[in-house]
Amino acid sequence: MTAKKRSTPVTWNDPDDAPELTAAFFKSADLYEGTQLKTRGRPKAVTTKEAVKLRLDADVLAALRASGEGWQTRINDTLRAALSLAGRV
Repeated sequence: MTAKKRSTPVTWNDPDDAPELTAAFFKSADLYEGTQLKTRGRPKAVTTKEAVKLRLDADVLAALRASGEGWQTRINDTLRAALSLAGRV
């Protein structure tokens, strides 16, 4: 087992010599609610998606990508509708 790497190297002994707490420091600092660490980023979805490899004709893929951002979500919605599955949760 290796020792945990310190996030900030300790190069000072006197508290008056402590490094300045900048906006960048606080932006990367851990956030706690009480004693519970609050995670960053997008919350985990109730239903997650699974990554798959799918082979499509080049012209089909080009048309989908040309439809703009969100084309993968539109593929999912189209397949869901074609299979008569219930909407997303």
